[in-house]
Amino acid sequence: MRATDHLRGLLERALAGLAIAWPEKTTIEPPRERAHGDLATNVAMVAAKQARTAPRQLAEKLRETLLASGTDLAAVEVAGPGFLNVTFAPAFWQRSVLEVLGAGDGYGRCDIGRGTRVQVEYVSANPTGPLHIGHGRGAAVGDSLARVLRAAGYDVATEYYINDAGRQMRILGQSILYRYRELLGEPVTEPEDYYRGDYVKDLAQELIDRDGRLLLEMPEEAATDVCRLHGEKRILDGIKQDLADFRVGHEVWFPESTLLAAGAVERTFDDLRAKGLAYDKDGAFWFATTQFGDDKDRVLVKSGGELTYFASDIAYHDDKFHRGFDILVDIWGADHHGYVPRMKACVAALGRDPEKSLKVILVQLVNLLKGGEQIAMSTRAGKFETLADVVAEVGADAARFMFLSRKSDSHLDFDLDAVKQKSMENPVYYVQYAHARVKSLFAKAAERGFDPAPAAADMLALLTTPEDLELLKLLEQYPDTVAAAARAFSPHLVSFYLRELAGRLHRYYTVNPVLTAGDDALVSARLRLLEAVAVVVGNGLSLLGVSAPDKM
Repeated sequence: MRATDHLRGLLERALAGLAIAWPEKTTIEPPRERAHGDLATNVAMVAAKQARTAPRQLAEKLRETLLASGTDLAAVEVAGPGFLNVTFAPAFWQRSVLEVLGAGDGYGRCDIGRGTRVQVEYVSANPTGPLHIGHGRGAAVGDSLARVLRAAGYDVATEYYINDAGRQMRILGQSILYRYRELLGEPVTEPEDYYRGDYVKDLAQELIDRDGRLLLEMPEEAATDVCRLHGEKRILDGIKQDLADFRVGHEVWFPESTLLAAGAVERTFDDLRAKGLAYDKDGAFWFATTQFGDDKDRVLVKSGGELTYFASDIAYHDDKFHRGFDILVDIWGADHHGYVPRMKACVAALGRDPEKSLKVILVQLVNLLKGGEQIAMSTRAGKFETLADVVAEVGADAARFMFLSRKSDSHLDFDLDAVKQKSMENPVYYVQYAHARVKSLFAKAAERGFDPAPAAADMLALLTTPEDLELLKLLEQYPDTVAAAARAFSPHLVSFYLRELAGRLHRYYTVNPVLTAGDDALVSARLRLLEAVAVVVGNGLSLLGVSAPDKM
């Protein structure tokens, strides 16, 4: 926050003049009540011991020094046992317009993450069926988080982990083969466990169109492999297309099978064994997770030689660290919350600080509604609303914004009918319309032959109404919002901010005339203020992967 940094600089100089070092416990933050100013600080209270004076007396000295520092401060008051309540002059806030328009697309970017490599792994759905709306929420969170982190200066890579070597893929192959035989009129017995969606029948029909009855002549295991490979490729191609249509991209698609082929799993096992963190027992291979607080040790290799999911996950994270990433971000469904401590133990066993090196973001379920009724979703049963269907019905903008409208670990009701409404009750429309409204004002000004003057300090000095100052102060908060979203790995904070900014703009428009303000200088000042709002709305929407339309 520019105001926080500015006040801190003034206070540091004031303390230095009194031979007082900056106290570590100093806080500078907005007061609970707006009437108490823009910022409040406890610096006099925590520096009083160094000054060998009472907190209020030190506060009075600091107050005098601050007020003598220039014109940026309108008022400084001493409150309670020694708090300083600071109010900035309107000119300080008016400079926000110059800052926003000067930076343009770059406004809000910072370098708090400079030198830190982050890998964000998200979606990573098994290629056993189309993506459903739950995967869509994880995709929106992951992609937007990557955008936010990049805006904050982090070196970010995105990745999709393809589980192409597990039991679910064998079931997919068996499911397609069952439907293949069924479509060819062969006598078949319905498997106990298989994928029932219509897409499985479509995949089987594709094999019939390509190979005819050839698979019937093959051994079952070989025929199952053909079906599995065909299904995996076609489904994965569909997943990639669905994500592209949703404006989500991954720089790396990492197949699990490559871990096995490269011997990465065995190398990780050898490392754990050498550290005394893994052992053989009852024909199985175990990871001593109890050494990291787990309630019991976990199996890595079953007695029959089959790897557990946990084994691959350890090797996969070990591989990520070997690729040079400082922080790994895993985005999982909320049903995996019990797996988090186990993964933290894994990271600790690999010699990393699990609290600093691993961030797990849980994504809660989405209740998809249509016509007021909930739509059931189950990939195995074939009853689900695909992400592609949702995007086709409401658009990528609406879907992404709604997925990011709440904290990721909160339940979300997604009403397909509501997000298609062009009304102020629709949060997507509400924010996008703020951008379009400003663009419309500039278009109307051009139609009237009015060309607003460039933003300048003397012109912006006309922005003195309460509504002006509310917008100006909110514009100044945007860089802090981006930094906070990056530090907390929480892109929804940008969504919250945008709704507040849009709300302030819409209220401003109803209270303060713009094109009919009268004086040309005032019209120009208000247009430039709203232009700055449009820039910030556009920048924020870009971090969410949502477009900022000029017309609606």
